[in-house]
Order: sequence, then C-alpha cells, then structure tokens
Amino acid sequence: MYVNVAVLKETQAHERRVALTPSVAARLIKLGGKLHMQAGAGEAIKLADAAFTDVVFMDDRKALVADADVVLAVQPPALDVIDAMKEGAILVSFIYANKEPALVQRLLDRKITCFAMERVPRITRAQAMDALSSQSALAGYYAVQLGATHLARILPKMTTAAGAIGPAKVLVMGLGVAGLEAMATAHRLGAVVEGYDVRPETQEQALSLGATFVETGVDARGKGGYARELTEDEKTRVAAVLTKHIQAADLIITTAAIPGRASPKLISKAQVAGMKAGSVIVDLSAEGGGNCEDTQPGRTTQVGQVTIVAPLNVPSLLGEDASELYAKNQFNLLALMMKDNIVAIDWGDEVLAKTALTHAGKLIDSDAKSAAKAA
Repeated sequence: MYVNVAVLKETQAHERRVALTPSVAARLIKLGGKLHMQAGAGEAIKLADAAFTDVVFMDDRKALVADADVVLAVQPPALDVIDAMKEGAILVSFIYANKEPALVQRLLDRKITCFAMERVPRITRAQAMDALSSQSALAGYYAVQLGATHLARILPKMTTAAGAIGPAKVLVMGLGVAGLEAMATAHRLGAVVEGYDVRPETQEQALSLGATFVETGVDARGKGGYARELTEDEKTRVAAVLTKHIQAADLIITTAAIPGRASPKLISKAQVAGMKAGSVIVDLSAEGGGNCEDTQPGRTTQVGQVTIVAPLNVPSLLGEDASELYAKNQFNLLALMMKDNIVAIDWGDEVLAKTALTHAGKLIDSDAKSAAKAA
C-alpha cells in the first residue's frame, strides 16, 4: 500500500516556489508516499526534474491529479485541477478562502478535504508546520536587502581616512515574524534600529535583538497573536508619537498584516510628506493594500523625495529557500495524517482540525470539537 501524492507546477504570475524539494521528497517516500510531479515544477528556481529520484513526472496536470490521494501546491490551484481530482482526495496549499469563493465552492462540490496552510494554528506544537511564519521570516530578511539597494547611503557606520559616515536609522513597524527578522538583519548590518508594534509584549523581543522600542501607550492585542483594529482615538495617539520616529528614519520596513484582511494603515500621506529626502519605505504588506497610504502594490514609486517599495509575493523572490522551508512545513503536516502507508486523519488533533477548511462537502469550523462533529 502507498499514498499517491501529486505535486503541481505553480501557474500564478510571479510565483517561483514549488511545493516539493528533493530532500523532502525522500522523506515523503519513507512516510509511504508514491510521488508524482508535474514536469518542470521547479524550473523557476533552476530545480531540474533530474534532481529528484523515485519521482514520476507528468506533463498533463489533470492526469497527474486524477488518481492522487494527496495534492500538494503553493498557491490555490485552478478550478479545472479541482474538477480533475477524485472525490475525497486531499489538497494541501495556501487558499485564503475569502478571496477564492469559487474555489471553496468547488472543493465542497467535489468533497475534497482541504488543508489550508494559512490556517495552521500558531501554537508551539504547530511551529514546524507554520508556513506563514517560515515564509515571513524570509520576507523580513529580504526587505532589508531591498531597502538597502534603494538607499543612497550605507547601513553601518564606516570610518575612512576621509572621515566617518553612518550609521543609518531603520524603523521596523509591525513586530511579527517578518518584522523581528527585519530588525535582526538590519542590526547585524550595523544600522541603528527601532521597532514598533501595537502589542506591548513585543517590546522584550525588540530589545533582545538590539533594537529600541517605540512606546505609544496603546495596547491593541487581538486574537490569534494578531493585533486588533485601533479606534480613531488610538490612531490619533499613536500617530502623534510615531511621526517623529517616521520622519527621522532613513529606512522604514512595514510588516503589519492579518491574513485575509486589508492591511492596516500605519503611515499617512502627511507623515510621508515630512520624511527626509532620500529615505525609503519597504512595504511588506502590499498584498493587503499596504501599510502606507501612498503605497502602490507591486510597484516602486517616488512620492516627493521618498521611495516606496511595495513588492508582491516576497518569499517567491527567494524561491529556493522558500520552497525548501515550505516543503518541510507541508511534510510535517502530512506526517500527522500519513501512517502505515495510508492516510488517517485524526479530527481530534487540534492542528489538523484547525488547519482543515473543507471535508466531505462541508466547511470545517476552526474549533476542534466542531471539526470532529462535522467529520
């Protein structure tokens, strides 16, 4: 017996990642998987089909998924792929259901069991499966590199025979995984780093990374480790404190995002207008519209003397490492349900229950007990 696993080639624009890498393929085979991949699935990151062993490659994606017990992908697959899957099969990928109503309905119609990677609960036990965190860490690192290439100055202090220059001032707004990695990277490169978040408990993390913390006196802790929406009064209080830090910074990196919702606005047009000439904003939340009112998602723009960089799908820009981490995240999730060469889903398992989006034609509640009842 074995579990037939199919891996799709990504088709969305600017997506370079792949859901399986050679090192993880070997582990999946040991877990009981018989692996099939769409030909050229890794070509965007120069990962040749020949790099995989004991994997069958197919050109036709519909034929690829027709007999699959489990289908792996990064982005939500096209509807024709779902139509080609057999009833009761399992799909594991990012979904973002609120943006994909037609896809969700097709999953329900086809009775596909879908595990949406963005729904992995942020609990200690699930850290090895948390794809949002693994991809965000890479984005935070890369944001500093993007910012540095757009600055007309260096990040560290440098002493030369002609005199000393630097260091640059870096402000990181939003201290989740991406923000913390951005702070750590900027600090390693020698910048003077400040961090801000509406959740006061992030202060200790900022200090541990060699940064200072911008205190506003506002506590906006929300559910699931994310921040709640600020009231208008709180926004006014926060802006009054932040403005001087924003306008003193050479490089600002914003990372505040809530999956499936619009990104909160952290920097106003007025604050941008008062920033130093030559300063740079790297907005990592462009997917949700951006944290800056002047952000144009997917574009690098000049607003006065300020450069605003708003890349989309930043982890894909580091496709090789992003694929490796994502493949490991998916493997660790599959390891919870692939046992003795078969798939056996324990709906009492909090991680599986909360990650599941659809099963047997029904939407799955994020509560484990509700999931077990629905199953």
